[in-house]
Amino acid sequence: MGLAKNGGFLLLLMAFVGLATAANVYQVGESAGWTVIGNVDYGKWAASKIFKVNDTLLFKYDPQHHNVLQVSRSDFHSCNATAPIATYSTGNDSFFIRAPGHYFFFCGFLGHCQAGQKVDIRVPKITGPAGVPTGSPIQPPQASPDGSIEPSPSSSESILCCNKTWLLLVFLMSEYLL
Repeated sequence: MGLAKNGGFLLLLMAFVGLATAANVYQVGESAGWTVIGNVDYGKWAASKIFKVNDTLLFKYDPQHHNVLQVSRSDFHSCNATAPIATYSTGNDSFFIRAPGHYFFFCGFLGHCQAGQKVDIRVPKITGPAGVPTGSPIQPPQASPDGSIEPSPSSSESILCCNKTWLLLVFLMSEYLL
């Protein structure tokens, strides 16, 4: 009986850890990729996803006709490509989501952002039951005027999230083993 109980607990623990660490790779625009052709609605595409920390965004495109600029919120809304946070131009670029917040991207080629080749990726802080976000998103690190990156205030939030996860795990272990 003890072995069966411990085996069941091990299975529960493995499932819990698997759910807590699962990450996804999202190809931006799905099969259409990153383009202005075909009227891809990137806002609708992003709204249909639940992005989380450790997910990866994959931008696939023809580098002769497109690129990817990560920009600030204000530059995103005005399609201002003069001061990107980061520039990607290989045609097969990955962006790893390291922290909760909003991430803004658009194509820096003339007229493409205005034509809708832009996407706002929202990553909630923590998700509660049924994927309901708790709290408001945190902004990603922003470049300061001297070009250095200011640290994100999310590190304490991440620690809090992990502490809650481990607390839940310890509670489940104690309930199951006793």
